[in-house]
Amino acid sequence: MTSHDDLRAIDGDVFVSPRHLASTTGVGDLALAPLADLGWDLDHDLGNVYVNAPDGKVRLGYLPEGEDDGLWRINAYRDPFGEPTWGVCFNDRVPTEFVTAFTTALATAYQQGPDGYLARPVSGSDEHDPFLAVVPLLKGGWEIDRPRWGVFAIQAPEAFAGLEFTTGDLDAEAELTTREARWQLWAGTSIDRPVWYATASTDTPVALLTAVTACVADPAPLPRWRENTFSYLKGMAQLTPILPPRPPAPTPLDVQRAAVSRRPAALPAASVPRWSTSSRPVLPGARR
Repeated sequence: MTSHDDLRAIDGDVFVSPRHLASTTGVGDLALAPLADLGWDLDHDLGNVYVNAPDGKVRLGYLPEGEDDGLWRINAYRDPFGEPTWGVCFNDRVPTEFVTAFTTALATAYQQGPDGYLARPVSGSDEHDPFLAVVPLLKGGWEIDRPRWGVFAIQAPEAFAGLEFTTGDLDAEAELTTREARWQLWAGTSIDRPVWYATASTDTPVALLTAVTACVADPAPLPRWRENTFSYLKGMAQLTPILPPRPPAPTPLDVQRAAVSRRPAALPAASVPRWSTSSRPVLPGARR
């Protein structure tokens, strides 16, 4: 049971479910923290924030002043002066918790070295098979779909979200700069009109993708403020008020203690003469 203190710590007055129908919190600090905690360099230009790994092989841009709606752009490199090996983009409406799941996994992978953060997907591999990224969604009740030739898709139960994997050869530059990427996760009325979307290029490590899909598939709702209508998909998401819990029912011991506290204080005992063992009693008619 969620305690009263826990509820007071929740940043919101409603729970949004399913969680993939939430939207951004509007604050990027939570998603930047896993990389900043590793001591990565942080710089800014106007409203944009740039985070770079010490060796320059992983770079993140938080770009509210960017030219498009790609708010989060993360690239990794084998050569810091070469082309990106993989790239991921989250637009400006993606739930911040999903971005945080990615940056947290990225921080872990970076500490493992290039074998972690540059691990290419390999079909049939125990650890790097691309199919592993869709398993959390399938376990969460999402259904396999084949919307068109060359596309493998997983759709949310209420059909307001999906994940698409495009097969075949893709243009490497387009994967990094457009939505024409190997992976696309989205929410809204359709993939053509998404409220939020995230893309990942062909060589994005499966562990990073799986961290996001596991977060998406988590059944726990996300807290948001009802008045901040940008923070959830209005008309699609279910909102449940966050109410403080009722006080617990009193136990028998609580009842007993309450009864004792209400009992009137005992009156002092009346003064009663008592025989003294140090003197003899005085009998009637006897001399003192």
